[in-house]
Amino acid sequence: MNIENLNDHEFAAWAATEAGKLLVKVRGEGLEGKELKDAGDLAAHEFLMDVLARYRPDDAVLSEEEHRGTVGAHDRRTAQRVWIIDPLDGTREFSEPPRDDWAVHVALWESGDLVAGAVAQPGLGETFHTGAPPVVPPASGGPVRIVASRTRPPAFVTQMVEEFGGELVPMGSAGAKVISVARDLSDAYVHAGGQYEWDSAAPVAVARAAGLFCSRIDGSPLKYNQDNVLLPDLIVCRPEYAEQILAFIAKHGAE
Repeated sequence: MNIENLNDHEFAAWAATEAGKLLVKVRGEGLEGKELKDAGDLAAHEFLMDVLARYRPDDAVLSEEEHRGTVGAHDRRTAQRVWIIDPLDGTREFSEPPRDDWAVHVALWESGDLVAGAVAQPGLGETFHTGAPPVVPPASGGPVRIVASRTRPPAFVTQMVEEFGGELVPMGSAGAKVISVARDLSDAYVHAGGQYEWDSAAPVAVARAAGLFCSRIDGSPLKYNQDNVLLPDLIVCRPEYAEQILAFIAKHGAE
């Protein structure tokens, strides 16, 4: 494969997939708990930063590590192109083999909006990306399935499920939750209470390309590469559920 000739969609998919393969290798080295989490996070981060510096040297990078103080070669706040990456989304699930609800996120923001993205789920052996977006099948017509944290489902989401007569689907990483809508494992992912841009950029890029509805919980657009990288809430759902979900939140709030 000639990496230099890949377009942005293909490059995002390749980078996420290869980082995922590296994480699978790290997962098999006998580490446990925090040691496994830290080793996975570091290995995937270093790999992605290396390939971005090598193959996209003129672009800036926003990652969780930058938020902790590591800054790349270019200032993302003035750059026209910024890669937004989460080298390991769902570290808890990654550290609990054989769970597969963890992911690698690689997204590209250009001149104001997301233009490419890939979410690798190595535990499934699949990478979902904007170059060949998932095809979401028609709705089954059954109870609405709302995916939420498997350990800390928000109270308002539980209330929403009850009011809709729906089903709560517990799951790990944010990326896995968003992609679960594209995979028809759920109908909606509704979150409030704290996330950052790298938690949702790549999954949202893929979800948009698949034709899903994506917004903040007040219905406003999701914006990336902002000075403040906190992006605490979002809705990703089948378009037919958007109005119902937004109306519930407007009435009941998201506490």
